Amino acid sequence: MPSQAKQENEKPKETQTRTFQSVKGMHDILPVDEPYWEKIAGTVKSISAAYGFSRLEPPVMEFADLYNKTSGEESDVVQKEMYTLRTKGGDLLALRPEYTPGICRAYLQNGMSRLGQPQKLFTMGPIFRHERPQLGRLRQFTQIDFETLGGVNDPIYDAEIIAIFFDLLNEIKIKNPTVKVNSIGCRVCRPIYKKQLTAYYKGHAKELCEDCARRLDTNPLRLLDCKEPKCIALKDGAPNFLDKICSMCSTHFKGVLEYLDEVKIPYALDHHLVRGLDYYSRTVFEIYADGGEAELGALAAGGRYDYLMETIGGHLTPAVGGAAGAERLIAALRAKEIVFASKTRASRVFLAHAGELAKKKSFSLLKSLRNKGIIVVESLAKDSLKAQLKTADKEGIGLALILGQKEIYENTVIVRDLTSGAQEAVPVDKLPDEIKRRMAAK
Repeated sequence: MPSQAKQENEKPKETQTRTFQSVKGMHDILPVDEPYWEKIAGTVKSISAAYGFSRLEPPVMEFADLYNKTSGEESDVVQKEMYTLRTKGGDLLALRPEYTPGICRAYLQNGMSRLGQPQKLFTMGPIFRHERPQLGRLRQFTQIDFETLGGVNDPIYDAEIIAIFFDLLNEIKIKNPTVKVNSIGCRVCRPIYKKQLTAYYKGHAKELCEDCARRLDTNPLRLLDCKEPKCIALKDGAPNFLDKICSMCSTHFKGVLEYLDEVKIPYALDHHLVRGLDYYSRTVFEIYADGGEAELGALAAGGRYDYLMETIGGHLTPAVGGAAGAERLIAALRAKEIVFASKTRASRVFLAHAGELAKKKSFSLLKSLRNKGIIVVESLAKDSLKAQLKTADKEGIGLALILGQKEIYENTVIVRDLTSGAQEAVPVDKLPDEIKRRMAAK
């Protein structure tokens, strides 16, 4: 019979405390990451304004069939990566695995074709894909998306999307990115190429990986996108896409390259580049960090998709776009040991008090300063002035405001430079201007 002590120490399984962890493939964005997110979000905002793009944010869930019809039922996104759920009413919904189909649905549903064309749209938000987590690949990640919808099928818009992501990488200090570009033709010339590609791979069917063997009859273009070593080796002997495209596609692609030359964006032709989604036509591109960064994969990618609107009930609509994953950009920045100082953190002041009366007065001073746009950090729950200033040091704040009983009677606040130790008493009514002057001088 077990002892009483042993019985007391053993808790039933259902009452044992569980230590929770984040869901596999999903991550916390911590305060230490803030400078990266601040830099990326700020750059996206400034570039969107410079290129004339407006924000559109579709909902995080759509009908799953939207992705089945557009991304392709044989694509990895649909076959393996979508998070789906069945509603009480029986509808099958999906957490968005990408932005483009939802943006196109919003364009049609909201009658945006009746507005000035083309519509230039951007967004930045969470995307969900159930894939194997690894460096640069998460199950929830933040995607930056730029799309040009409507108007005419002009290669200048293909080049503009590439230029936007090229500028984005340079602006966040990923210098000299490598642009890979290809044309995968249109609905006229692509079927001819697919027949030749299928014939080539059927001669090597026994050498293909399991996924490629399955795709051979359903989506042979995806064989060119496979990352398995034995399939990569086979690509060298595959037919060249650029030799097979029709004259109209060839002219369009030549125009894209000429516009890239015009703005001096270096590029490399890659006739194996196809992208993994069915809706692409003509131009496709991928952008890598200097040196390839093969472990991370492409930092930005996209292409033209003129036929997508037709598949969801619209008319043939010229469209081109691209996307980048923010977490992958941050991984590339860290790999290159590029760091940013937070503008928000650098512009903060610390408010400390000495005594109970000063603590009460500090609360109203705190609100007054924040109302004037000054970012103030405090540790008012601590009574010791030394402990408060130690918090300021841990936060990396260089300017402290100290309020004590003497300052209350004199209607002043001590402003102390925590780096040099120099300090002076400043009248309360002049305090906001003095803080802003010191911040501007940094």
